Amino acid sequence: MEIPRQQRLSFKQAGVTVLVAFLLGVLLSVIQVGIDYASEDAAINHEIDTLLKITHTPAARIAYNIDDELAQELVLGLIRSPAVLKAEMLDHNGIPLASTAREPISSQYRFISDSLFGARRVFSEALRVDHAPDEHLGTLSVEVDTYAFGSHFLKRALLTLANGFVRTLFLSLILLVLFYFMLTKPLVTLTRELDSRNPRSGSTPPLPCPTGHERDEIGVLVDAINRQQRSIADEMAQRRAAEDRITQHLAELESIVSARTKELEQANWRLSESNRNLEAARRTAEDMAQQRAAFLAHMSHEIRTPLNGLLGMIALSLDAPLDAQQRQQLEIANESGKTLVNLLNDFLDLSKFEARQYELEHIPFDLGALIEETASLLSQNTAAGVELTCHISPQLPAKVLGDPTRIRQIVSNLLFNALKFTRAGRVDVYAKPQAGGVYLSVYDTGIGIEQSVLPDLFQPFRQASTGTTRQFGGTGLGLALTRTLCDAMNGELTVSSELGEGSQFSVWLPLEAHEPPRAMAGLDGQAVLIGQLGSGLDEMLSAWIPNWNMTYVCGSGLEWAQGLRPDVFIVNDIKTARALRQSTSTPIILIATYGLFLRPEHASEMGHFQQLPRPVTRAALHEGIGHALSGTFAPPKRMAHATAVTAHSKCILLVEDNTVNQLVAKAMLTRLGYQVALAGNGREAIAYLEKHDVDLILMDCNMPVMDGYEATRHIRAQERWQALPIIALTANAMPNERQSCEDVGMNDYLAKPFNRDDLRERIETWLPEPDTVSEIS
Repeated sequence: MEIPRQQRLSFKQAGVTVLVAFLLGVLLSVIQVGIDYASEDAAINHEIDTLLKITHTPAARIAYNIDDELAQELVLGLIRSPAVLKAEMLDHNGIPLASTAREPISSQYRFISDSLFGARRVFSEALRVDHAPDEHLGTLSVEVDTYAFGSHFLKRALLTLANGFVRTLFLSLILLVLFYFMLTKPLVTLTRELDSRNPRSGSTPPLPCPTGHERDEIGVLVDAINRQQRSIADEMAQRRAAEDRITQHLAELESIVSARTKELEQANWRLSESNRNLEAARRTAEDMAQQRAAFLAHMSHEIRTPLNGLLGMIALSLDAPLDAQQRQQLEIANESGKTLVNLLNDFLDLSKFEARQYELEHIPFDLGALIEETASLLSQNTAAGVELTCHISPQLPAKVLGDPTRIRQIVSNLLFNALKFTRAGRVDVYAKPQAGGVYLSVYDTGIGIEQSVLPDLFQPFRQASTGTTRQFGGTGLGLALTRTLCDAMNGELTVSSELGEGSQFSVWLPLEAHEPPRAMAGLDGQAVLIGQLGSGLDEMLSAWIPNWNMTYVCGSGLEWAQGLRPDVFIVNDIKTARALRQSTSTPIILIATYGLFLRPEHASEMGHFQQLPRPVTRAALHEGIGHALSGTFAPPKRMAHATAVTAHSKCILLVEDNTVNQLVAKAMLTRLGYQVALAGNGREAIAYLEKHDVDLILMDCNMPVMDGYEATRHIRAQERWQALPIIALTANAMPNERQSCEDVGMNDYLAKPFNRDDLRERIETWLPEPDTVSEIS
């Protein structure tokens, strides 16, 4: 499509531009001419005034001397100027001394100059000499023809107007060329390209963008056209495809009936195959579940068996006479073994909860004491610069209804986690009643947690980062199990943390109050803590000591304590205790970790002095302050050593294949006063029963030759042994193990590792009339 030249945008824009430029040029030229006119008009007067001033002095002297000849020469000199038409000099009486004149210049353009500047202008100058300025000597008069100046002005004005017109014309030509190459030519090219294309011809190449116009309006126009072309091409392709499908569908309609039958047959075959695959997958899943259960049972057994020997031997060693350092080391080893057992229990418990194979108890228990016991057990994990404190609200019920074992797991996991990641500062455990239940909180000043990992923190085997795992260790099961336990008890677990500023894990549990808060006996007096204000110990003491009808004061440093006369001083380091003892005989209570305790022989030198382990419990604090106020000395309790004084008449058959576990169990039973017979497997146990009478059997489940299950079935098959109590001793702690033991005829179940109290409890359950066993402390 060809566009007429007059209709092209470049020509239209050039025409408009030329008109505007012409009008603007004329306006500017007129303004310039006006300015030139004003300048020229002023120049006429200035030039004649200058001429008169130049001739004033000689003219004044001529008038003073009344010299006609010189006067005539002067006026003749003035008439030589092109602009002067007449020059005349008069004396003081007005009589001409000299005069001359000439004809004006004639021109066809004179009327323009005369209309602008006037035809004539007359200038006169009074003549005076310097030595007689007040004496009038005469007058010098000049008549000027303005055309001499106006003709120059008209030439300049004409040149200005012509120059403006030429510039406007040249500018218009330049704009015309620019508009053509920048706008008209690209558009004409695009128009011709578009006009030559057929949108129905199928796929067409994209419209090329003119060079240099990729980013301006023409480039945008080309992109829009190309998008439209692609859209049209896609739509045409879809229409052709739809037409092809319709044509193909119409062609296939005749064979639909026969094809449908064949498809149904194939569908039935696929459904049958799918059912077979699903059945195979179900069997595979069941096999994998059984394998997993077998693996967990095997793992539990293999770990618990040596742990039973380890913890048993440590427990037996703790019953022997030991010095303080040996006892502390063995207690730490014992607690470490218990921690390993707890880790194994966490793993197995998590498996139970995932399989929904769990039961929750609903019994009354002392939540405050449970928290304090748990904190005391975990205090060995406290770093040297960490203060561990239990804050039990005085309003907390004395007993609540719930599952103490599971709640102990929650508190233990949260507290262990806080102690593990805190190397300095405080770890605080809070317990207080809240609407509908109990609120527990564990706060620490440890490394903190990044906000980005908080959503995944309670997933199994997850920790804050790989660097955390490398530096602090751990499996990541504790928090996952804690969340699972809270959900199972319809509780709520929340966490708030800032990296580098510590963390706070909060738990709300719907525990119903069973007994109201129990008040301890009142203690009259004043207690003073020499320690840091706002510390965990200060916060705990300020909550409980006033609750016992005592006054409580806390301050820092011995200088502050000088002059005070309380009933008891409480300190948190031995250095302060020794310095304080030098200046007062007031009872002193040291609250510190076991590692900072004075030896008994050194403590006895301190006078009325007591040592309470941190974290201090409410009962221990109350008892210690009571002893301090009453003036009695309460020496630290020693570990009880149970030693049989008289032997039992009961005989117990221990069936165990592991030599270490035989030694542990036999030593425990012997110290409980029972007679013990040993068998290495089920076959030996049956052979022993054939020849001897026993009162109870402790049966290991997994043994070579004949395991405990088969041996129990054989024993129960004999009429004479139907009432013989059999207690399973097994390292398999899987949920179905107890049921498996009951199914073969066992009476009870005791999981390894076990302690002497657990063993005594089980035996006394099935031997209701044991001989009296005396214990000494």
